Amino acid sequence: MAGRLGAGSSSAVPVPDIELPPVKLPTIFHSPEMAPYVDDLRVPSAITSSPSQPIEIIARTTSSRFHRDQPKVPTMAYNDESYLGPTIEAHVGEQTTVHYRSELGKHIFAADLDTSLHGVAERYRDEPVTSMHLHGGATPPEFDGNPERLMLPHHGTALFEFPNRQEAGHLWYHDHAMAITRANVYAGLAGMYFLRDDHDTGTPQNPLGLPAGEYEIPLILQEKIFRPDGHQSLRSTPVVPQGMWEGGAVGDRGLVNGKVWPKMTVARGLYRFRLINAASFSVWNLFFSNRMRFWVIGNEGGLLNAPVATRSFQAAPGERFDLLVDFGSLAPGETVDLCNDLVPPFQAAILAEVAMPRFCRFIAGADRGHRRGVPTRLRGGHGQPRPVPPIATPTRVRRVSVSQPYALRVPPAIMSLNNLRYSDPQIEKPRAGTTERWDIINITPDPHPVHLHLVMFRVLGRRPLRTVEYQAAHPQPPLGTRWAPDPSDFYAGPMRGPAAWEAGWKDTVHATGGHVTSIIVRFPTADELGFDPDAIFSSDPTQSWTRPSLGQEADRPAPSAHHNHAGATPAHGMVTKDLQGYVWHCHILDHEDHDMMLRYRVVP
Repeated sequence: MAGRLGAGSSSAVPVPDIELPPVKLPTIFHSPEMAPYVDDLRVPSAITSSPSQPIEIIARTTSSRFHRDQPKVPTMAYNDESYLGPTIEAHVGEQTTVHYRSELGKHIFAADLDTSLHGVAERYRDEPVTSMHLHGGATPPEFDGNPERLMLPHHGTALFEFPNRQEAGHLWYHDHAMAITRANVYAGLAGMYFLRDDHDTGTPQNPLGLPAGEYEIPLILQEKIFRPDGHQSLRSTPVVPQGMWEGGAVGDRGLVNGKVWPKMTVARGLYRFRLINAASFSVWNLFFSNRMRFWVIGNEGGLLNAPVATRSFQAAPGERFDLLVDFGSLAPGETVDLCNDLVPPFQAAILAEVAMPRFCRFIAGADRGHRRGVPTRLRGGHGQPRPVPPIATPTRVRRVSVSQPYALRVPPAIMSLNNLRYSDPQIEKPRAGTTERWDIINITPDPHPVHLHLVMFRVLGRRPLRTVEYQAAHPQPPLGTRWAPDPSDFYAGPMRGPAAWEAGWKDTVHATGGHVTSIIVRFPTADELGFDPDAIFSSDPTQSWTRPSLGQEADRPAPSAHHNHAGATPAHGMVTKDLQGYVWHCHILDHEDHDMMLRYRVVP
């Protein structure tokens, strides 16, 4: 079904038609048959942020048709979208103010919620809690979407203030409620957030000459399994009973912007695709079916110094990539598909899960489109932003671990960072103004995309680890004792630097299985941020107050007279308490939910 096309000046390498495997084993659920490329790619609506006008974001229960031949089924969405949310466009240095509230009804996955997980109450089946997080934002802690700062439906309005005091980049917002993040995001609570500046304006007149308007398209990639009746399935296997945590699964239907295998007619010119892996589980190796060349021009934290030409790249959940794709060599009517060929990790493969092979099709139209060509440089030239600097030298090395405690059980064992649970008191406390190297020691065979809230970082590289010898020399203690021994004596080879297309500023890193992944991160000061990153705040999102951490002398508003102190129960029945700091976690959403997420603080 894939077209056979030229690739500009590069030679086209034909590939076989990509089809789903015909074998359907009873260990996993399968979606009903759906014809590919029959629905048009939809583009979410857009909201332009203004410092003088708050944005209203409302979480709603609604319905959507994911495929032409399937019925409308229950979903969650923000504002008037039937699935996902509008794209928010903001400007560097201009605060975005959001008034957020929830009008959700009964959770569409009520029967699938596992109330044995940390923080999940039985009432959440009927009254699903939410916590909106601006992923990639340098945001005050009370507005960061802390997983314990929970909003019940029909219980007031929460204020969010996003300062946007950071470089232009590709952020996104999504739900972050404790231990039900996967259920809420899978249901539809996610949307794009483009942070612009005077260089990358998002208009046809932008100084960098990048495609804009109809030639700049968000691509929100997801994977799903559908039930025989067309409803979304949060479950993937009958091996795990309903209502019990699974640990993650590969979908068998690819979605882009909420449609299964959509198609898009493109002008024969250059497009800018703002792509995100918004899946719950899978890492993908993305390429076009004719193996044509394209260019990566940016990561989560903004543009690279220059475009990177490639024919494929890997994208892990939570990662964003800014792409330039030239359809100029296509004849009218020719097609090319966006594909994946990365096989699932071992623990998914043993259940007979297979690679989900395709996402969407592009059909060349008659129009010529954007013809300014691919820039040779994006930073450092006249009228361009400053170059991405060399990777800084750290003053401290912090070792952290990624593991799955061994236990033969159904459902599978808890996932863990540092061999700890979320509620354990041993947390990381980097000092403001310091630069650290985090060595992420992944002793599992599986990939884990690790995301740090508040900060951007640089990828230093990855080094293979002799995991069996490492664990034999350092036996893992019972869960609840911090464990991240020095891996220096157990490396199996030299460090491999980051791929050229991941060399910019990032907030999520693909921590490869059986490797130590090293990142360099600077933790900003309160003066640099314009707020105290260690401020204390209420878990009630309808209360907007902070007080400084011990030792800070910043002028902060005191709690209001109606403040509920730690342990108090307000009218809506939620116990409130004081919170502090941020979180870091795996962005495989099932893993984040149980319990691969820990708190951390940036201390003075």
